[in-house]
Amino acid sequence: MRYVGGILLVLMTYLSEADAAQSPLERLMAGNKRYQEEKLLHPNRSHESRVLVASGQTPYAIIIGCADSRVTPEIVFDQGIGDLFVVRVAGNVVGPIELDSIEFSAIYLKSSLIMVLGHESCGAVDAVLQGNTKDIEAVATLLDPAVQASKSMKGDPLENAVKTNIHMVAEQLSKSPVLAERVQQGTLKIVGGYYNLRSGEVEIIK
Repeated sequence: MRYVGGILLVLMTYLSEADAAQSPLERLMAGNKRYQEEKLLHPNRSHESRVLVASGQTPYAIIIGCADSRVTPEIVFDQGIGDLFVVRVAGNVVGPIELDSIEFSAIYLKSSLIMVLGHESCGAVDAVLQGNTKDIEAVATLLDPAVQASKSMKGDPLENAVKTNIHMVAEQLSKSPVLAERVQQGTLKIVGGYYNLRSGEVEIIK
């Protein structure tokens, strides 16, 4: 047991040093690559990790993701307890409540990266495209601008709408005074990501 414990300690030390050498986005994408290649490290999931974050959290990234059960950020990016501040809602839209949560993490927890994470075959976006929005009216209202803006685009209508929504939510966040200030200072970055359900790859949306 001592031998196993020693290996775990060495591995945790190595991971900490490797993380420190990467930017937040590099760290996130390195985890996604491990996920795609089935080389998961499952970092920060031990008893020691729980004890370390029990008195406070410092998540390095904020993920604004869809509530879809197939898109779980901690798994998709191979991250652990205390690494990510995750805000999930159907269609990865941002209303006043979601924005409060995002700003809280950026201001008080010092998260330095925000990723708006949309995904392939998003049911909420497809519902708006099909005009089948009964019982999801609040979400549909926030998704409709992206659906309308993408209608003239060539290619797959659903993918176009999902990616347009990612762009628009990222743009929305960049107009938040407290987030914009941090972006300007260089202490916060906002990016978009598109998750492929089959390959597990997260494509950076620029």
